[in-house]
Amino acid sequence: QVQLVESGGGLVQAGGSLRLACTASGIEFSRSSFAWYRQAPGSQRTFVAGINVGGYNSIDDSLKGRFTISRDDAKKMVYLQMERVNVEDTGEYYCKARDMYDEYWGQGTQVIVSS
Repeated sequence: QVQLVESGGGLVQAGGSLRLACTASGIEFSRSSFAWYRQAPGSQRTFVAGINVGGYNSIDDSLKGRFTISRDDAKKMVYLQMERVNVEDTGEYYCKARDMYDEYWGQGTQVIVSS
């Protein structure tokens, strides 16, 4: 079955950087699109960034210039590079995959930004 495992979360100081990774298995990676979502405490899950099969990516307008999404089809991994983080970036970050059959979610990785 499809598995998405997020990693790279943790505690980071405001102004710092963090790179999240999503490792995918059980999916035809090169034919799938991926996205990162996040959920702050007490809030709904929201879109952060997405990348499709051709590598075209989109970033939430409020995060452009600080967050970057990329994929490595050979390693079957998707990354979210976070720069100049602030306390509002605190939350659980989830990887989502979509193939021709369905969409799938990982369990999430927690990011805590300290001021």
